[in-house]
Amino acid sequence: MQAALSLAKVAADKGDVPVGAIVVNESGEILGTGQNLREQNNDPTAHAEIVALRNASEKFGSWRLDDLTIVVTLEPCAMCAGAILQSRIKRLVFAAWDEKAGAVGSVMDVIRDPRALTKVEVITGIMEKECSDVLKDFFNTKR
Repeated sequence: MQAALSLAKVAADKGDVPVGAIVVNESGEILGTGQNLREQNNDPTAHAEIVALRNASEKFGSWRLDDLTIVVTLEPCAMCAGAILQSRIKRLVFAAWDEKAGAVGSVMDVIRDPRALTKVEVITGIMEKECSDVLKDFFNTKR
């Protein structure tokens, strides 16, 4: 989570919402990284999770990311939750809950919907305070 948080801080420094994500294998080797790039790239799909999944797929040589874990500083939105399912990721670990747009339990639960074609293990609350504080600080400077 520390690596994802570092990426989130880079996103904040560049004026984007501070969310970071990494994709790792069972050994903990980082295969993909991402941070929010929506502002930088003028791309509404450039969420940290999407960027990390694309990066990992490139390095892994497949869109199928079976047996890999995605670690993200904020609960994924519906778009990112759907992409995580489509990538066949084995495990999702996230820090802070997103009470406005979260799609892994806060507002809806796309990942654990019983109709989902794949099953993803979900682990929450890792470094929750640290990741929440970075988000709060970012939005406090915007208001």
